[in-house]
Amino acid sequence: MDIQLPLALTVGGVTFLLGVIWGGPFVEVLRRLGIGKQIREEIRDVHQHKVGTPTMGGIMIIVPTVLITLALNVANIVQTGQGASVLLPIGVLVSFAFLGFIDDWEGIQMSRGIVGEGISSRTKLIGQLVLAGLAAFILSQYGEDGFSFANSLQLPLLSGKLSLPAIIFIPVTMFIIVGMSNAFNLTDGMDSLAGLITSSAFAAYGVIAFIQGQVFIVQLCFTIVGACFAFLWFNAPPADLFMGDTGSLALGATLGVVAVMTGEWLLLPIIAIVPVVETLSVILQVASAKLSRRYLGEDIRPFRRTPLHHHFELSGWKETQVVHRFWLVGLLSAMIGVALALL
Repeated sequence: MDIQLPLALTVGGVTFLLGVIWGGPFVEVLRRLGIGKQIREEIRDVHQHKVGTPTMGGIMIIVPTVLITLALNVANIVQTGQGASVLLPIGVLVSFAFLGFIDDWEGIQMSRGIVGEGISSRTKLIGQLVLAGLAAFILSQYGEDGFSFANSLQLPLLSGKLSLPAIIFIPVTMFIIVGMSNAFNLTDGMDSLAGLITSSAFAAYGVIAFIQGQVFIVQLCFTIVGACFAFLWFNAPPADLFMGDTGSLALGATLGVVAVMTGEWLLLPIIAIVPVVETLSVILQVASAKLSRRYLGEDIRPFRRTPLHHHFELSGWKETQVVHRFWLVGLLSAMIGVALALL
């Protein structure tokens, strides 16, 4: 067990190095294929210069994570069955990445003269619910065989844990997976922001999984951290590559699964505070606009624009200031989350 954390950290480092090596050619291929980002109309005034930047950069995170994780664990899984717990988050990562890939692909058709702005929000949500429901059902069935903390709720500041019946566990898990998937998707709006927040959150849950002895989840978390760092090499401002829904939907959903598997999902709003607040800002903005028009006859909105990072951008902060300050908040919150898990 003592060697597991150093091994996971080493794997993360190797993943980073490999990503930096193949990332350059990957970006060039996307550029030559015209896989360029289209900017939403409401933020074109400040992000017009980013139109056409290669997107679907989530592939750069997903592919090495899956290949390296399977390479490390397939032999154990086949021979002894150990490590099977890692297959579920890998399955969620791949399936949500495919859903995001479809959305990205449909969206870039505008740059080729084809009408399209991605799949509809309703279709995307249905797909997320189906995938999350399948993952939640699997976790509910194998809570005592490879997912030792999955069906339980670890209580912060208390030593005990609370077992949850399937009728509660499944819908709660679905909400966590879908909520995190969309929250990280909303966070992906500035150079480096989503990558920094994602790596901090997975590092925190990697430490929590290590404390619990879930060595295979530790490896997965730090492999994702290494892959995110490699992506950030090319996503640093001014970005040569965007994550796209291919990455943000998949990484958010996978973090939700990891949180559930550790049983520490009550800490998720702390560890992933930035995506949570970004989501709340959108909810408040929409609710305020609708209610004020209905009852006051005027459009009242608490923010200049949402998600929240755009509000601060329009308030005079430079994009790099927003990203760095949000990341500092996210990193400190992740540290607090780990501290609470240790108590």
